Amino acid sequence: MRIIQQLGNLTTQAIAGTHVVLLGWSMTEANSHDVLGFAIHRTDHTENEAYWLEGTKVFAETDLGTSKASLRSHPVQGFTWSDFSAKPGHDYTYRMVALKGSPKSLKEEDEIAIRVQTEKEDNGQHEVWFNRGAAASQEYAYRFKNQSPEAVGKPAFDWLSRGLMEALLEFLSRAEDSEWQLRVAAYQFTDEVVLEALKKANDQGVDVRIIYDGRDPDVSRTNDAAVQRIGIDGLCEKRIANPSAIAHNKFIVLLKGHKPQAVFTGSTNISIGGIFGHSNVGHVVNDGAVASAYLDYWNLLVADPDSVSLRSDVERLTPTPDSSDSSEKGSIVLFSPRSGLKLLSWYAQQAAAAQSMLCMAFAFGINKAFIPVFETPFSGLRYGLLDNDGNRPEQEAEVLRLRKLPFNRFAIGSTIRVNSFDKWLKEKLSGLNSHVPYIHTKFMLIDPLGPAPIVVTGSANFSNASTNANDENMLVIKGNTTVADIYLTEFFRLWNHYAFREWASKNQDNPNVKPQFLKTDDSWRNIYFGDTEQSRQRVLFSGIGFLGTT
Repeated sequence: MRIIQQLGNLTTQAIAGTHVVLLGWSMTEANSHDVLGFAIHRTDHTENEAYWLEGTKVFAETDLGTSKASLRSHPVQGFTWSDFSAKPGHDYTYRMVALKGSPKSLKEEDEIAIRVQTEKEDNGQHEVWFNRGAAASQEYAYRFKNQSPEAVGKPAFDWLSRGLMEALLEFLSRAEDSEWQLRVAAYQFTDEVVLEALKKANDQGVDVRIIYDGRDPDVSRTNDAAVQRIGIDGLCEKRIANPSAIAHNKFIVLLKGHKPQAVFTGSTNISIGGIFGHSNVGHVVNDGAVASAYLDYWNLLVADPDSVSLRSDVERLTPTPDSSDSSEKGSIVLFSPRSGLKLLSWYAQQAAAAQSMLCMAFAFGINKAFIPVFETPFSGLRYGLLDNDGNRPEQEAEVLRLRKLPFNRFAIGSTIRVNSFDKWLKEKLSGLNSHVPYIHTKFMLIDPLGPAPIVVTGSANFSNASTNANDENMLVIKGNTTVADIYLTEFFRLWNHYAFREWASKNQDNPNVKPQFLKTDDSWRNIYFGDTEQSRQRVLFSGIGFLGTT
C-alpha cells in the first residue's frame, strides 16, 4: 500500500510492505529554514500502542549514552525513514513533526500525519516471504549475544526465518493425500526439516517427485547424503547432463488431480543457509496458468536432456519477450538455459527503460550487460545492492567508477567489526553461509513507485551463465503495486543495513573518524536541495515528483 498526503508546508508518502513501512517527506528549502530535524510518532491501531520511534544518531550535548534514543529528542536529519518494526496486516498512523529551537529545547512546528495499512504476506494471488537476511546485525547481537544459531536453537532460527520456513512448510502441507502431487526442482537440497515434510507428504499418499542438482560435485555430494539420510532417494532424480552448468532452480509446483494449482519459487535454496542465512525470498503464485508453465518446464528437466535440446525446448516454452511489449499488467515466466544472451539483453533493456528509479540486487558483481545502464545519465536514481563487488580488481574498480555518478547509489554487504564504534556492538556472521554471506536475492525493480511497476524475481543472477547455461526461472510481474511495495521496502531494509556497514567497515580502523553526532543547526539540509542524489531521493520518496512539484 502506498499513499501520499499534503498538509501545509509538508508532503509525505508512506509505502507499506509486510514488515517495513518506508516514509518519505519534503519541505521547500525556505520552509525548512531553522529545522533541526524531524520526529516521528507511530500509532498502532491494531495493538492500541502509541509512541515516538527511536534512532541511534544523537545530539552530543543531550546524549544519554544509550544505544537508542527517542526521535522526539534526537530527530531524523533527513527526509526518509524506514520503520523496520512494522508487522504484517497492521493499521498504523505516522506523524512527522518538524523540530526547531535547540537540542536542549526542541519545539514542535509543522507536522503531518499519514495512515497506512501494512500488507499481509499471504495476500491472494501473490504471497511474498522475505527472511531476515541480516544475521550479522545489531538486533541479532543484542538478542542472541552473537552466539551461533545452532547454539541458541529455535528462537534464533525463528527470528532469522521471519516466516519463510513456515511459509514453505505450509505450502507443502496443502498437499494432503493421494489427490495431490508435488513437483520439486532444487539446487541445494539439504534442509532436513523440509526433506522430512516431503517424506511425510509421500507417506500420506501425495505423489512427490524431486529433481536436484547432480552437476556441481560438492552440492551433489551433500544433496545425496541428506536424501539418503531422510530416506527419500526413491523420490529423487539428479540432473547430471551438461556438467559444465548447474541445476540452479528453486521451485515447487503444487497440483491437485494433476492440475497445477500454485508454485513456490524465488531465490531460496532448500538448505539451512538459504532459509535462515543470507537474504532470500520465497514467492508463491496462486495461479494455475503460471503453475502450469512451471510444470511444463519441470517435465522438460526431469528427462535430463542435453543442453542443446533443452535450450530449444525452453525457448519454445517461454520465448524472450518482444522489446516493444508495452503491456502494463500481468505475470510472465522466463526459463533458462537458452541460446545466446538475448534474454539478458532484454533484462538490461527493461532496466534502461526506468523513468524514475531502478533497484537491482546482484550477488556476484554487475554483469557487463548492465554497465551501460548505470553509465547513462538519469534524472532519477539507480540503486545496486551487492553481496560483494565481484572479488576481482576490475569489478571493484567498475563499481567505484559507477558509484561516483550522481544518479547511482550502491551498497555492499559487510559487518560492524569492532565494539567501540559509536556505541555499536561487534557483529558476527551466522556461519550458515560461506560462499555468498550476505545478498542472495536476485531481483530487479523498475519504477517501483510509479503506477506501472515491474518486478523481476527468481533464481537467475542476471549473468551469462544464468541465461545460457544453468537451469533457472524468473517471474516478471507488471503493474502489481502491492508486490512492488513489498519488494521495494525489503530492498531498502537491506540496502540501508549494508550501506551503513560498508561505510563503517572502511572507516572503523581510521583513527581520524569519530562518532557522528547530529548537527545543531539546519546545515544538515544543504545536501537535500539542488542537483544532488539526496535531493533526488527527497523528491522520489516524498511523492512530490509524482505531484509535479520539486
